[in-house]
Amino acid sequence: MFAVIRTGGKQYRVAEGDTIRVERLAGEAGDKLVFENVLMLGGGDDARVGMPLVEGARVSATLVEQMRGAKVVVFKKRRRQNSRRKNGHRQHYSLVSIDSIADGTQASGENDGA
Repeated sequence: MFAVIRTGGKQYRVAEGDTIRVERLAGEAGDKLVFENVLMLGGGDDARVGMPLVEGARVSATLVEQMRGAKVVVFKKRRRQNSRRKNGHRQHYSLVSIDSIADGTQASGENDGA
C-alpha cells in the first residue's frame, strides 16, 4: 500500500519502510510524527483519491535526522557597472522514516463501540 502526502508545500509518494527527505519539521531525532494531509491511498484495485483529502487516513512516521542540504551559491553581476553580489544558502531538511499507513476504515470501526 502507498500514500500520497502533502507537507512543506510539496507532495510525496510514500510506502511503509520508505525514508524521505522533506522540508524541515519541528522536533528532534526519534520523535513520532503523524501526517494527516493524505491526498491519495493506493495499493492495487482499491485506490482512493481524496477531494482534497482522504477522510480518516493517516501516515505515521519517525523523525530520523535534522540536516542541511548542499550549499548553493547565488551570484549576481551586472556587466560594465562594477556591480557584484555573492550570497550563499543552505536549505534545512528533515529525514523521515515511514512507519505505517492507516486508511481510516479500521480506526473508525474501533471507536464506534466505545
